[in-house]
Parts: sequence; structure tokens; C-alpha cells
Amino acid sequence: MTQRFDFDFSRPVQRWNKLFAGNSQSAYVVVDDDALTAHFGPWMLTTTRSNIVDATITGPYRLWRVAGPARLSLADRGLTFATTTRTGLCLTFRSPVPGIDPLGIFRHPNLTVTVKDPRALATALGFTEP
Repeated sequence: MTQRFDFDFSRPVQRWNKLFAGNSQSAYVVVDDDALTAHFGPWMLTTTRSNIVDATITGPYRLWRVAGPARLSLADRGLTFATTTRTGLCLTFRSPVPGIDPLGIFRHPNLTVTVKDPRALATALGFTEP
């Protein structure tokens, strides 16, 4: 079964993301029986479901940390696809995966996505949140 989770676009983040993430046509997460694929404008990250070892609801975030293009954390190489300051879901991977660069040089141990319903995404992946 395939499920689609659209990103939660909020102001003022939406103004900054228009150039990068666009709208629900170009910013969404798809989960099927085998894989998760996150799309964020020109960026895409895909991994097998078995590679996802944790899903944690996070947020709120500071505007300067989420507005604009995909974000690479210099602290842990994590990747963020964000369209709101409210809340998101941080997915932790068993093995780091490519995502921010087209050559796959950078590999990410985690991905944060600000979908409209992070709890539903966590549940679709087999994780439960308190």
C-alpha cells in the first residue's frame, strides 16, 4: 500500500520556500511496503523501510533553521526538509543515505521532514509516539 504525506506550509516560511520547495506538488513523502521517498523541490532522499530505526516528533523550530532550501547539519550531517516552524518528524537511519547532493557524496544519518501529520507518518512506518 502506498501512502503520501504532504508538507505543512506555513507563513512566513512559505515565502522563503517558494523558490526551493514549491508546493505540495514538489514537497511530499511517499511510503510504500518497501521504501520511503522524500521529495523537497529538486532534492530527493530514498531509503528502505528496514533502514529506518527511529521516528521522533520534533519542533518547534527557529525560522532561520528551516526557511529556504534543504538543510545539511554541520554537527551530524543530518538533512532537513522543512516548510514550517511548528513540528516535524526526525527519521534515524541504520546506514546513512545520500540526499542533498546529486553525486551522493554526503550521506545522512537522519532526515527531518515537516509533513502535515507527523504522527501519521510515524505510524505508517511502524513507530508509535506517546
